[in-house]
Amino acid sequence: MNFTKRAMNVGVRSFLLALPVVAAQIVVSQTALGPVVSGIAEAQAQDAQPKQEQETRRTPALRNKVYEKLAEAQAAAEAKDLATAASVLDAMLAGRRDNELNSYELANVYNLYAFIHYSNEDYTSALQSYENVIKQPDIPLAMEINTRFTVAQLYFVQERWEQGIDALQKWFQMTDTPNATAYVLLAQGYYQLKDYNEALKNINIAIDDFDSKGKIPKEQWYNLQRFLYAELNMVDEATGTLRQLITFYPKKQYWVQLSFMYSEQNKEARQLGAMETAYVQDMLEKDGEYRNMASLFLNAEVPYKAAVVLKEGLAEDIVQDNSKNWELLAGALRQAQEVADAIPAMEKAASMSDDGDLYARLGNIYLDADQNEKAIEAITKGLDRGGVKRPDNARLVLGMAYFNTDQYAKARDAFRAAGRDERSKKYADQWIKYMNSELERQKSLAADAD
Repeated sequence: MNFTKRAMNVGVRSFLLALPVVAAQIVVSQTALGPVVSGIAEAQAQDAQPKQEQETRRTPALRNKVYEKLAEAQAAAEAKDLATAASVLDAMLAGRRDNELNSYELANVYNLYAFIHYSNEDYTSALQSYENVIKQPDIPLAMEINTRFTVAQLYFVQERWEQGIDALQKWFQMTDTPNATAYVLLAQGYYQLKDYNEALKNINIAIDDFDSKGKIPKEQWYNLQRFLYAELNMVDEATGTLRQLITFYPKKQYWVQLSFMYSEQNKEARQLGAMETAYVQDMLEKDGEYRNMASLFLNAEVPYKAAVVLKEGLAEDIVQDNSKNWELLAGALRQAQEVADAIPAMEKAASMSDDGDLYARLGNIYLDADQNEKAIEAITKGLDRGGVKRPDNARLVLGMAYFNTDQYAKARDAFRAAGRDERSKKYADQWIKYMNSELERQKSLAADAD
């Protein structure tokens, strides 16, 4: 695994598999139908229609004296005088004789009680009141449907996921036209129970429903879908969802995640393209993101662009001013044949390092630039300081620098020292042989001149 994939695996996979936004905002809202509250979550369930095969219910009438009391309680509730609203309802139920309130009237009383409890954030009592609404016989079918949807929502608010799913399934059984929001809510419940297959099935239904109507699915829905695909190792599908997110909600995080997904598929060119798109749109803003971008360019053998990214990051104080990053910049510049610019970068990297390895590498760059005296100085300093990873290589370069400055005895000593390491023995012997032949050639030329 290359540097870029390792870095992104550490930094991005946890980000990719984290669910940053819940899939469905569980919001219970109050909707007044005329002067009497008839159901919560009407806004969420308004597209649902009763199953047509169910026969029409004969609902008892709402009598005028009951209507007036309910209107009084509702007015107090809307004025946020919840205590007065509750006292009116309490009086309606206190000491009542059997059948004094019919089922529809009782349903509206409990419905308004539920609103009061919900407003006080007493979700348990609100839920019980809504359950009492459902228990009443012969209430309007639309009222029962809307109330069942709200019951499901309240279970979710209390993180009672299994009961919420059961309540929502009962709601589904009562309607022919469940809306996308209901499927999202169901998907959220299954997600919480880690039943990712069922969660995925339902979030896909919601997204497909919006797609079929030419509507753009919500960002949170795509995020849940993307998370579930990733958890189920459906890499191609997760990638497709990220492309949808980028199309409708173009944010940096999705370009970075898409780049990671392409790396998982070993599609290096697309991985680079996704990350570069984020870069050119000025979306990258962190040290790791700039270094990942530079590493992708290096892996794609485009070192000059890698150097541009690193220089920009260092100049803008995004990339950290440390030895490792200056070393990365120097390496990119050297690969790009920008040796003159690589030298000051590696000088800075070496000066910030605690060991001698970077001085040895600086000596290599000096040698490339034909600055042999500086090469000798840098490599000697590195070897004296210690910590050089390949001292044999450093001594080979030192020998070359001595040879280029006609310091043949020192060059021979350096080559012999390098040759004590089996990894460099062959090259050291070749250099000594070459130097000997060069000395013989020079001796012969001198003799002929005499």
